[in-house]
Amino acid sequence: MKKIIAFIITVIFLYTAQAQTTYILIRHAEKDTTANDATTMYANPPLSKQGMERAENLVTALKNYSIDDIYATNFIRTQQTVTPLAKKYRKEIISYDYKKLSAFADELLLQNNKTIVIAGHNTTTPALVNLLIKQQKFTALPESVYNKIFIVSIAANKEATVQVVEY
Repeated sequence: MKKIIAFIITVIFLYTAQAQTTYILIRHAEKDTTANDATTMYANPPLSKQGMERAENLVTALKNYSIDDIYATNFIRTQQTVTPLAKKYRKEIISYDYKKLSAFADELLLQNNKTIVIAGHNTTTPALVNLLIKQQKFTALPESVYNKIFIVSIAANKEATVQVVEY
């Protein structure tokens, strides 16, 4: 009986030690800058042809992950960026308010043992990474950069790591 209890405690310890939540943060893919007012701050253009291809490539880039939830702001370009991923994993895209990033980060940090994809913008994506890791490490992406993926892993002991990859 003592061996069984010891085994169970060991399994629980190993599971807890390995348990982590992974947040995969991306900026939306290339937007169609030929659309009316596409370059103004509050414009809502769709993705360009290149952006649609990048959205499809995101599925391949994240093929080694099992996605639990997908979030995007309520803009056409962020929604379109994660649509191929949502279709592959049969997930609904959950909208979040980019103006309330701190509250959204707090909500995300309550998630445990999940892999969550979040699509945002050139300013909000690095800002959300900073909120998740509780450090001011990343600055806004240049307007021309669409290929960065921030992978934030938070272990059960709350230790955070960030890996930045390109796709």
